[in-house]
Amino acid sequence: MIQRERLAPVRTCIGCRERELAVELLRLVAVSTGNGQFAVAVDTARRLPGRGAWLHRDHRCLSAAVRRRAFARALRITGSPDTSAVDEHFERFREAPARPAHDN
Repeated sequence: MIQRERLAPVRTCIGCRERELAVELLRLVAVSTGNGQFAVAVDTARRLPGRGAWLHRDHRCLSAAVRRRAFARALRITGSPDTSAVDEHFERFREAPARPAHDN
């Protein structure tokens, strides 16, 4: 029997739909705000419970995800979640991009 190498996990960015190593992407989770409403939280430690969505650390991917309403579909929630925490996270790290820009 041939033993396969264990490969690093690959995830799909909800903004540009490109596949990438999970370590290169930002993990996002839905957090209930009450009354059936949700907010999207940035899971920098990758430890929060729940279904995760993945996003490149690129403003173009964030814009595409918002435009396509990808957060609700990826996180399997109803309604439009509050994405202000994600916007704030991107603004904090705007000066120092974590990965080279890519074509969408």
